[in-house]
Amino acid sequence: MEFDLSDEQKAIQSLCREFAQDEVRPRAEQMDAEAAFPYDLVEKMAALGLMGLPFPEEYGGAGADTVSYVLAVSEIARADASTAITLAAHVSLGSTPFFLFGTEEQKQRYLVPLARGEMLWGFGLTEPQAGSDAGGALTRAELRDGSWIVNGTKAFITNSGTKITGGTTITAITGRDAEGPPEISNIIVPQSTPGFSASKTYRKMGWRASDTRELSFADAKVPAENLLGERGKGLKQFLTILDGGRISVAALSVGLARGAYDEALKYAKDRQQFGRPISKFQAIQFKLADMLCEIEHAQLMVLKAAWEKDAGRDFAMSASLAKLYSGEVSRRVVNEAVQIHGGYGFMDEYPVSRMYRDQKINEIGEGTNEIQRLIIARLMGL
Repeated sequence: MEFDLSDEQKAIQSLCREFAQDEVRPRAEQMDAEAAFPYDLVEKMAALGLMGLPFPEEYGGAGADTVSYVLAVSEIARADASTAITLAAHVSLGSTPFFLFGTEEQKQRYLVPLARGEMLWGFGLTEPQAGSDAGGALTRAELRDGSWIVNGTKAFITNSGTKITGGTTITAITGRDAEGPPEISNIIVPQSTPGFSASKTYRKMGWRASDTRELSFADAKVPAENLLGERGKGLKQFLTILDGGRISVAALSVGLARGAYDEALKYAKDRQQFGRPISKFQAIQFKLADMLCEIEHAQLMVLKAAWEKDAGRDFAMSASLAKLYSGEVSRRVVNEAVQIHGGYGFMDEYPVSRMYRDQKINEIGEGTNEIQRLIIARLMGL
């Protein structure tokens, strides 16, 4: 069993670590405080080839593997979760549907500029009344005279309203059998579509520098060729997308946990109490040792899921295991990092305060912890 990264993977990890520490980390506190979307950092990530990292070069990507991609997400999350989720959602949720299910014309029209980082794209599955029950969505798209007429609302959609957002791919009910479940399909809705509007960005606990909005469709009209993939296969396609997306969120959780560990270790070495650094006290040493142990465990789970995906294996179980465990690890590690900081951990001047707020969504987005346990149980045959 080989645990070493390839030279290319090491190079991508090093590149992203340097970018994150030099460009992202110094800005993270201000971006969080101002809820300011980092347009310039997105432009720099595009210049580095990160916005299309796992896609073939023929479609504007860098041709890297999934392992390289999760290493990139982790390193950026180590500095700032908002910037990391902007990248992760763009690649895993915004661009991947076009790569997996798009026609060649759709790939050229949408995937190429997305992979180059020339625009962002949203992934519209969740609705105000349909979160974990994605099949309960009510948004409809009716085919009339060669066009889809879309009506409904989507909620919590990342990268859906920036000034460089090109549009959002949504699930919509496109038909209904008298006795069977509704027919759900994927529809491409460009940002300029009449009848399509994005609300102001949500006021959020964490990920404050990322773009998250509610989307509304009132007789929004798009051409019939804006169907993505086979009609009636939309929910199945989006669930496939979510399997890959869970790996990226798991990688984000590991990166966030490692960033909190970095801060706690540094603080413990600097903070003096009773005449010596608190890192010399066994109580603090045990906390740091446990934190590192859990991070390493979660990292291995993420890399295994990414490796299975690259190998063409069924990675659904590994993705859910990694997403569930790494999200809970990030909660425990960040909580302990705040505890090690004591009162200062409660102050926004210290990064662990922001990390504490950023962490929580890792246990909710891309399928809650409870949903992950249900998926795992089902895959166990229970």
